[in-house]
Amino acid sequence: MSRIGQAPITIPSGVSISIVGRTVTVNGPKGELQKSFPEEIAIEETDGELRVVRDSETPEVRALHGLVRSLLANMVQGVTEGYEKRLEIHGVGYRAQKQGNDIELSVGFSHTVKFPAPKGIEFDVPQPTRIAVRGIDKELVGQTAAEIRAVKKPEPYKAKGIRYEGEYIRRKGGKAAKAGA
Repeated sequence: MSRIGQAPITIPSGVSISIVGRTVTVNGPKGELQKSFPEEIAIEETDGELRVVRDSETPEVRALHGLVRSLLANMVQGVTEGYEKRLEIHGVGYRAQKQGNDIELSVGFSHTVKFPAPKGIEFDVPQPTRIAVRGIDKELVGQTAAEIRAVKKPEPYKAKGIRYEGEYIRRKGGKAAKAGA
């Protein structure tokens, strides 16, 4: 049995869960999330806890067991606490500005790059070289942060670009390092 899939999910106060067929809706103080799950996995709500039960022992269903439990736990955490990814911008003249719900990036191109906020995502720019991506859907927050990072990935020679907070960029030596070889 899956150790992750067997663990129950405690439902905090202020969170309501409705299970209709294969669709689970989670309401909380920060908003509402809805997701459909495969038929082979049953989701049961008892005594303020959610349990994920699988019908068969086939490898495909066993693989889904822990995944479904993790997705449900992420939904519950999202509507109670929310998720946040932080990005750093490195480079001379590189900066970000918030314009309404969107952000505008100046990252070394001849033009600025406008990045619209998807529904359910909000941006915060506490400093011109810092961006915070917030939302209740963990998958959407991570995908949006990855798309912003992809506008100007950090390059290995001068480490300029957009990176996650705390991300280490492995530096390369360049031409001078090869001269002695």
